Amino acid sequence: MNQLIGEHTAGQQLDVGLLGVPLSRSSITASAASDNPNAIRSIWKSFGTYNIDYDVDLADLRIADLGDVKMHVTDIPRCHHNIEEAMVEALSRNPAYFPVSIGGDHSITCPLVKGFQRHHSGKTIGILQFDAHFDLRNLQDGGPSNGTPMRGLIESGTIEGRHIVNIGPHGYFNAYAYKKYADEHSVNYYTLRQVRKQGIEHVMVEALTYLREQVDLIYVTVDIDVLDAAFAPAAPASTPGGMWSSELLEALYIAGQEPRTAALDIVCLDPARDPRHLITVKTGAYVIMNVLCGIKYRMQQT
Repeated sequence: MNQLIGEHTAGQQLDVGLLGVPLSRSSITASAASDNPNAIRSIWKSFGTYNIDYDVDLADLRIADLGDVKMHVTDIPRCHHNIEEAMVEALSRNPAYFPVSIGGDHSITCPLVKGFQRHHSGKTIGILQFDAHFDLRNLQDGGPSNGTPMRGLIESGTIEGRHIVNIGPHGYFNAYAYKKYADEHSVNYYTLRQVRKQGIEHVMVEALTYLREQVDLIYVTVDIDVLDAAFAPAAPASTPGGMWSSELLEALYIAGQEPRTAALDIVCLDPARDPRHLITVKTGAYVIMNVLCGIKYRMQQT
């Protein structure tokens, strides 16, 4: 897979650009997710370009590494400003490409989506979120963190609550106050119990059909803690009873096929917590690749 990805050069035409967002100081749980962009980059060599499950080959996708967003050591608002500006600049230079942002903790999604919305001014953006949590903590108590991105987007007026679909909340890991806030702001969500009863394919078709009718573009954000702790030991907030990796990867292939899907981020993966065989880092790379398989499939249909 390494042969697919090169350094970005001025004027280069891209299908996909990888942007590292190495920020994890804003994580509520101590995390070295800032190391994840390089961990994902290093693991590409473990994969070929052909996926036998979908009969899709990624070999002719034009993919470039755009490098990392510059971070400040202690100033989180400045980091978020840099992230938002990086998204705007990357899209202005490569307006037709599919941005893949590799975090970092989930706080990065708020500035990334703000930048995405600025570039696509006049279009309605929806969020397809895979997460064990609502990420609707208030911003007054501790400022922006990995627990606040969806609330930050709603309260800044960037995204309407009804244009968010969250797949994966489960168990004892969301306070009732956040569930109440989600309901009051018409946030859509499928608990993992619902997913298991209905099946991930059914849920994805339903979620994408809903978003397709509501928004112009879909931003996909994957918090790796949506996975069961057995599948994602390197997610600081992974829990028992989470999603299976096969469910998540199938969901992301389906998401990639949707023509309105226009951006992806993956967050909250701490490589320092991974066992020696790097199961979570490999899954993180697979997350990206499965979305790209879906994109390649839809490209072949046009």
